[in-house]
Amino acid sequence: MTCSEFLAQLDDLIDDKVAAPLRSELEEHLRGCEHCVITLNTTRKTIEIYRTHELYELPNELRERLQSAILAKCRKC
Repeated sequence: MTCSEFLAQLDDLIDDKVAAPLRSELEEHLRGCEHCVITLNTTRKTIEIYRTHELYELPNELRERLQSAILAKCRKC
């Protein structure tokens, strides 16, 4: 299994919607790929943080600056 194949299954792995044979392949990949271990752990932690914190409104000025920065970055790609 490649890292790209692993990443394609990441959502289902986190949601525990992976059949046993595929889960074994994913776990085997994780045993030999520190990059994917970090990606999995970081994704899980991000979801956990998101679920445990309240959402709040950004001040308009900050929201506009953030949106402008994101759009500028996207134009460069």
